[in-house]
Amino acid sequence: MKVEYYKEYSNNLGRDMEFKVYGHAGRPFLVFPCQDGRFFDYENMGMIDAAKDFIESGRIQMFCCDSNDLASWSSKSWDNRARIEQQEAYVRYITNELAPRVFDINAEANGGVYADGIMTTGNSMGGTHALNFLLRRPDIFAGCIALSGAYNAREFFPDYFDDLVYANSPVDYIEGMPYDHPYVEMYRNRQIIVCCGRGAWENPMQEDSQRMKELFEHKNIPAWVDFWGSDVCHDWPWWKKQLPYYLNFVC
Repeated sequence: MKVEYYKEYSNNLGRDMEFKVYGHAGRPFLVFPCQDGRFFDYENMGMIDAAKDFIESGRIQMFCCDSNDLASWSSKSWDNRARIEQQEAYVRYITNELAPRVFDINAEANGGVYADGIMTTGNSMGGTHALNFLLRRPDIFAGCIALSGAYNAREFFPDYFDDLVYANSPVDYIEGMPYDHPYVEMYRNRQIIVCCGRGAWENPMQEDSQRMKELFEHKNIPAWVDFWGSDVCHDWPWWKKQLPYYLNFVC
């Protein structure tokens, strides 16, 4: 398997950010780590191995990025505005800095042909980012496989709510989005997969996924919101089964 490592300075975050690329060709997938995670976690926890048949056959190319959660979602700072502004800085990093690099690296791998969009994926907080980035920028992202994510920002900001928290809370901004918003039609042409187990440690992820299912149906957005059984818990062994299962439907 071809593997490449990159370390590049982010003007939006004011520090070096690292990412790793797996595969020689195929559809580009941007992989978000779990909460507070690093770019190498996906490989270390066996997820790259779980997807190796898709990678080695040239069906997908995976780009595993770093998080900024310690400064935003996980921060214990009293300054909630600063916390959510750090999330917005991460949004700008991903959309304005990393996504163009993904397109360029992937095009070079595919003989100069640019992808028509980047897929996103991740588990837990990575799933949160995967869905949020797709919904916020469907002009950049072509779909997602969001596993066990939380989609209500109030889980992280229980006593604070402003315009930026709203902008990063899918259960809120999809509910508030007008039916004639141009993004709604774009969503209908994206591959949206949201999965959650019904076992241990899958709360409030279950509730958030159910709410997203209701909102997608209400807006006539054909998302696939899938619930696995009561034995399916919020943990790596299940995510390693879920990822290749869903890859079969999008690659």
